[in-house]
Amino acid sequence: MKTFNQYLIDKGLKQSTITDIHYRLEKYKRWCKSRRYDPETIAYKALVKYIKYLKDRYQQQPTTINNQLHRIKTYFDYLIEEDIRADNPLEDVKVKGKRVKLFANVLSNDELEDLYYSFETENIKDVYHRACAKRNKIITGLMVYQALNNTDLSNLKTEHLELYKGKIYIPNAGNNNSRTLELKPWQVIELLEYMNQVRPQMQKRMQSYDDKLFPLNTSQFNNILNAVVKKLKTYNAKVTNARHIRASVITNWLKRNNIREVQQMCGHKYIGSTEKYKQDSLEDLQKSIKNFHPLS
Repeated sequence: MKTFNQYLIDKGLKQSTITDIHYRLEKYKRWCKSRRYDPETIAYKALVKYIKYLKDRYQQQPTTINNQLHRIKTYFDYLIEEDIRADNPLEDVKVKGKRVKLFANVLSNDELEDLYYSFETENIKDVYHRACAKRNKIITGLMVYQALNNTDLSNLKTEHLELYKGKIYIPNAGNNNSRTLELKPWQVIELLEYMNQVRPQMQKRMQSYDDKLFPLNTSQFNNILNAVVKKLKTYNAKVTNARHIRASVITNWLKRNNIREVQQMCGHKYIGSTEKYKQDSLEDLQKSIKNFHPLS
């Protein structure tokens, strides 16, 4: 069995970073011991208490708290590699100021689909703006039907489309695995128009001829996605951001598919990342936050 120290060395970390990780991990272990928690198998709810403890120590320093959590997250990654635990309970945890990040106001399937069908693409006089609107509607479809995020969308290339099969391939990126997802029939129709007519228009206008599915005239795809979300908010005021849409899609998937299927569909490496979207888990999380969360 590889030691945690060797694991850190193999990751190519600087000695100063390794020393800091050990220092913070020792503090975490002491806290666990004082409260009779196993530092290796600790559950998310118990970690919420630990975050509260850190908040009490660093009241106005969320950056310090996040740094501490990041160090411990590395420890959980090591435990996963050694098959000591199956998930990383800190995978998606980040303290932001005095606000709590919750999957609140989940959009229903009807509300998600309405975002797609409400997207206006025809009554636009300017040819280029109409082309942009059609591109943005396709992006909306990939968000509400396939739960794609900013990274997924920006990494898409024309070769990832399998329109004759009605599918799209999503390459692995960051913490997400690759997967192949079914497209809705109406998505296939609009993608065919996009590939044959709309995309060439946009490429010519932007003077961008790479193999990206969505040509860019900006350094960051997020600029396009922000414009899409801004438009979607005019159709439904409940929409907050792209993450909110993805969370809603995954939550709805879990209502009609088993968790392993949903894990594969949304590309999660660890089942624990998918479990956080379960409605019963969200209710438990809300109760936990009410009692223990450092930002409440």
